[in-house]
Amino acid sequence: MPVEKFNQAARDGTAGQKMRRILEDLKPEAAYFCSQNGMRGGFLVVNMSDASEMPRFAEPWFLHFDATVQFLPAMTPQDLERAGLDQLAKKWQ
Repeated sequence: MPVEKFNQAARDGTAGQKMRRILEDLKPEAAYFCSQNGMRGGFLVVNMSDASEMPRFAEPWFLHFDATVQFLPAMTPQDLERAGLDQLAKKWQ
């Protein structure tokens, strides 16, 4: 999140309220906050069933904090099992 935009929200007392509202709406499975590239950052673990859900997860961060948002699809062990790696390996030998 860009430093100045978040600092402004922190100074006017709205940062916590905005973040709480976003998190209550998105209901992530997990949320972690940290430093990224010298700025405030974080990771949300969310379950999306369709790519069309991306705006729902990204827009609040864009609108309130001018944040940069990236999506990193991940699989559970069960997803990986269903992926058919054995068949793919045979196909692409």
